[in-house]
Amino acid sequence: MSQLPEAYRTFLQDYPTVAGVYEQLGAAAAEAGPLDAKTRELVKLAMAAALGSEGAVHSHVHRALAAGATAAEIEHTLILGITTLGFPTMMMALRWARTALHQATSTQS
Repeated sequence: MSQLPEAYRTFLQDYPTVAGVYEQLGAAAAEAGPLDAKTRELVKLAMAAALGSEGAVHSHVHRALAAGATAAEIEHTLILGITTLGFPTMMMALRWARTALHQATSTQS
């Protein structure tokens, strides 16, 4: 996936065995329950917002789009965090998500 953050791409190159095991763990967790790919990515997007990780928000916006989520679903996922995360954190994540959405639509043009 070309949208992976540079730091993660470097990690993949520098530590391929560790990265491979990490990715296997993620795949096992994804398949451990009934959620579909789109729902999983929206949940992970919300977690990234809660963590305050810009790179993860960007990554999960792109992954959610690839899994079939719409821009409206992505934004709604973050808007739902207003009472849990607080207005400033939600707005920060929404800004990051809109940047990633803009990148995604610019790439498609």
